[in-house]
Amino acid sequence: MSWLFLAGAIASEVAATMALRASEGFRRKAWIAPVAIGYLTAFVMLGFSLAAGMPVGVAYGTWAALGIASTVILARLIFREPLTRRMMLGILLIILGVAAVEIGAYGVH
Repeated sequence: MSWLFLAGAIASEVAATMALRASEGFRRKAWIAPVAIGYLTAFVMLGFSLAAGMPVGVAYGTWAALGIASTVILARLIFREPLTRRMMLGILLIILGVAAVEIGAYGVH
């Protein structure tokens, strides 16, 4: 169950970040509520994930890695922001680093 809560936290945070970008620095007022609700939901879901027993290092690392990857890809698709090979390599390295933390946390050798 902790992984489902974490998935919800990641999805909420990425959605809130996309809404924040769409708000153009809060100049577009209609996006303020989705930003606030998304970030609040993300932190609540992260709290549920931790309460369900997920180690904080694994939860936060996974959230950060998948959040970065998802945000960069969606920003490219929605807002036509850059996505270079160097950026993709950086995302891969982040994901590999988080995978190493997870393997260490769960004692898989």
